[in-house]
Amino acid sequence: MAVIPQYAIPAWPFNVIKSHPRLWRLRNTLIVPSVGVASKLFLEYLCKTVVHNREALLDAVGNRQPGQGLITVSNHHSCIDDPALNGMLQWRHLLSPDVMRWSPAAHDICFTRPLYGWFFSSGKCVPIVRGEGVYQRAMAFLLERLQLGDWVHIFPEGRINIEHAHLRLKWGVGRLVCDCSLCPLVLPFYHLGMDAALPNRTPYVPRPGQRVTVLVGRPLELAAEVAELRRRRATAREARQTVTDRIQSELERLRTRVNVAPAGGLP
Repeated sequence: MAVIPQYAIPAWPFNVIKSHPRLWRLRNTLIVPSVGVASKLFLEYLCKTVVHNREALLDAVGNRQPGQGLITVSNHHSCIDDPALNGMLQWRHLLSPDVMRWSPAAHDICFTRPLYGWFFSSGKCVPIVRGEGVYQRAMAFLLERLQLGDWVHIFPEGRINIEHAHLRLKWGVGRLVCDCSLCPLVLPFYHLGMDAALPNRTPYVPRPGQRVTVLVGRPLELAAEVAELRRRRATAREARQTVTDRIQSELERLRTRVNVAPAGGLP
C-alpha cells in the first residue's frame, strides 16, 4: 500500500465559518474578488482566449433553479487552470464571494504552511488528501456546500495531466452527484493552451500572449439517472461509477471536438 505523506493542517480551515462568521466574511471578501480580477486580466487581456458556448457557463452560474447546486468539471493541464479559467465569468460573478466556486486543492501543495492554508481557504479551496477516498472530510464538506445550492468546481482527473493523455476520472464527482438530496446541475468544459500560458516546469513563470481555447459543453441533468439507480438499489460504488462514466463520456466528446478543430474555430 502506498504511503501518503502527512503534511500538518493545523486545524480544519472552515471551522471559522460558524465560529467567527464576520471574520470569514472579511477574509472571503478580501481574497475572492482580488483573485477574480487577476484571473480576468490574465485570461482575457494577457492571453488570446476564445471561449465557445460561454453562455451555458454564465447561465449555470447565475440562473439555475433556487437551491440547486452546480458542479463544473474540466480537464487539468496547468497549475494555473484554477483560478485563471474563472476569468471566463463576468465581472459581477468574480466580485461576489457568495457566487464563486468552491474547489478541492491538494493539501500537500496548498496547505503545507499556515499562510498558504489561510490564503487558499479564504479563496474557497478545500484541502483534499490524495488517496483518502471519496468519503474524506473535504468531500463531505463539498457535499454540504452543494446541498446549500453552491457551486463546486472539480478537476476529476485528480492531477495535472501533463501528457494530455486519455481522460480517466476519479469517482469523487460521482459521489457528489449521487449523494445530493437535490441532484446538482453538472456542466463540463474542456480547454487547451493553459500549459503554454504557465508551463509545467520551473521556474513556473506565466507567458502572456498564448492562445487558450475553451469549449463549454451542454449541461447534464442527471436526476433521472440517479433516481433510476436508487430505484433499482444500485450499490454506492456502482452508482458513483455510472455517473462518473457519463461525465467522462461528455468530457471526451468535448476533448475530441477541441483537438480536431482548426485554430480559432470548432467543427
